[in-house]
Amino acid sequence: MIRVKQWSPADGLSLEPNALAAAKEIDRNLALTAGPGAGKTEMLAQRADFLLRTGACRYPKRILAISFKIDASQNLKARVRKRCGPELAARFDSHTFHAFAKRVIDRFRPVLSGRDALDPDYSIGPHRVQRRSITYDDMVPLAAQIVESSKIARNAIRQTYSHVFLDEFQDCTDVQYELIKACFQDTAARLTAVGDTKQRIMGWAGALEGIFETYAEDFDAHPLNLYQNFRSKPRLRRMQNAMVRVMDPPAALDDDELAGADGEIGVLRFDNDDDEANALANSVRGWIDDEGLDPSEIAVLVRKQQNLYGQKLRAALDARGVPFRDEDETQNLASEPVANLIVDFLLVAAGQRQPGPFQRLLDLVVFGRGLDQENEYRARSRWNRFIATVKQRLAAEEADLADLDDLRTIVTELLDIVGRDAVVGLSPAYVQGDFLQKQIEATTSRAHELLSDSEDPATALASFSGDRAVRIMSIHKSKGLEFDTVVVLGVEKQTFWGDQDAERSAFFVGISRAKRRLFLTACGERERPAGARRWDNGRTEHDEFVGYATPYL
Repeated sequence: MIRVKQWSPADGLSLEPNALAAAKEIDRNLALTAGPGAGKTEMLAQRADFLLRTGACRYPKRILAISFKIDASQNLKARVRKRCGPELAARFDSHTFHAFAKRVIDRFRPVLSGRDALDPDYSIGPHRVQRRSITYDDMVPLAAQIVESSKIARNAIRQTYSHVFLDEFQDCTDVQYELIKACFQDTAARLTAVGDTKQRIMGWAGALEGIFETYAEDFDAHPLNLYQNFRSKPRLRRMQNAMVRVMDPPAALDDDELAGADGEIGVLRFDNDDDEANALANSVRGWIDDEGLDPSEIAVLVRKQQNLYGQKLRAALDARGVPFRDEDETQNLASEPVANLIVDFLLVAAGQRQPGPFQRLLDLVVFGRGLDQENEYRARSRWNRFIATVKQRLAAEEADLADLDDLRTIVTELLDIVGRDAVVGLSPAYVQGDFLQKQIEATTSRAHELLSDSEDPATALASFSGDRAVRIMSIHKSKGLEFDTVVVLGVEKQTFWGDQDAERSAFFVGISRAKRRLFLTACGERERPAGARRWDNGRTEHDEFVGYATPYL
């Protein structure tokens, strides 16, 4: 334990003034708003480090973090472990709203009575069945009911947690907020709510709206804003800052505060999209071969109609043997949480070192369950034994991932050890009918196709997992992600043609995904692809958006 005045951000990182103030706040609840890339997750991880390392969160009290998506919950848990170390991070519980609600229900289920009473072996399914089953939508209201009606439940939660983090709080529903109020309003717990209150890129301190405004009033929360994008090199940040001057002038910095020559920006102009696809594919191949850049550190972002704009590039990448993952909305299997669970395990089981998939699995199966130290140790031991057993069977050729029956057996064993409730909790859609089973079967079939066509399982699964593949996606889907090298494809008036404030915000999101290198492309002509509805063959460069890059080339 160290004194408050002696604490500095973990791992030698620097925080902008408002982020540092938020990380070290002791006395007040906070309403923290931030734009993309402003380091919300990092600030929360540093705040956890501060609270745990200084004793502001005094042992045996714990920190509760609630997110809206399981990947965000796992990412935050992993970041806290990285900053604090495993011993302190063991007192950090990171859950989704529904996972937290289920923990409350499981622990205090006897409080529920009458039509809401539940048997010990109740399940979560598509329909409400008296005592036997509840729906996904029932979970948060039932948890709130327990806390509101039971002093024992309230006190147990309040005695456990001294600090609460609420991530992406702008998405909080009224029902979810009622659970938060029931647990923590008018208590000594200190809450930090983080999110973006506006569709615009930046917000104003004090200009809260919706649930943020209600929270600020109910919890007397102090508003703060984060503006700076620390993931990008200085040259890229100066380009972003030029956009901030237009979108939210008071939030912009002087370029002197963003000094440094690091970073690369380029504008690539082509006569047509054939030239564009071939040139980009050659560049990507060169970045991988000559620079040793991991394919997963490269992203190609498209504003609209990604499946159409990316057709020629996908073909060019495939011709050069570049693994890529297409995140097109019409090809969502690879984005399904259960698909990622299965493919992550297959990558780990195949025998090669896979730190990314291994850590994600560990976070889901062991660390993401809020277990105490003893049960966490048991869960990890059980999980390690399972992995070792499957690896041994594969090494001894007692099972073959390229054999569909063997693959199905291994997938079934995986889902059994993870547990149905945990798998269903990966997505709200999984409680509806046979949707989950269809995703499992589709994933298994697709994995079998990939594994049957390749002698190297890791390479075969790369395009599925995205861990070793170039990512092609819409700007919308890229929000919250970061890459070494980003290409924004088609910076043309015919691509960014909607409301200009919205288009400007989207363009800002796209360019702020890049950490080191950013390229914008524009073509004079794009051949109309099959299936296109609104499409102009002749193209015009978007002068404003390209103009933001021009001074920094």
